[in-house]
Amino acid sequence: GIDSRVRRRFKGTIPMPKIGYGSDKKTRHRLPSGFYKFVVNNVSELELLMMHNRTYAAEIAHSVSSQKRKAIVERAEQLNIKVTNANARLRAEEA
Repeated sequence: GIDSRVRRRFKGTIPMPKIGYGSDKKTRHRLPSGFYKFVVNNVSELELLMMHNRTYAAEIAHSVSSQKRKAIVERAEQLNIKVTNANARLRAEEA
C-alpha cells in the first residue's frame, strides 16, 4: 500500500517478492524425493499413473476416508506407485 514499509524498503523489513526468487524451471513443483505430486481421490485415478510411476507420486486427497485410503494404498503397491501420505489416517493397531 501507500505506506508500506516493505515497498519503501525500510531497514529491517523483509525483502520484497521479486521474480528472481523463483525456482528453476526444470525442478519447479518437484518434491525433494524427485517426484511430481499427483492428487488422487479414488482407485481409478491411480490407474492414470501406471505408466508414469517413475515421474509422479500419488498423494491421497484430504477428503478421502480411511477405508478408501486403504484400497488406494493397496492398489498403489501392486502398480509400484509411490504414495506420499500412505500412513495418514491409519489406526495405531494396524500401523
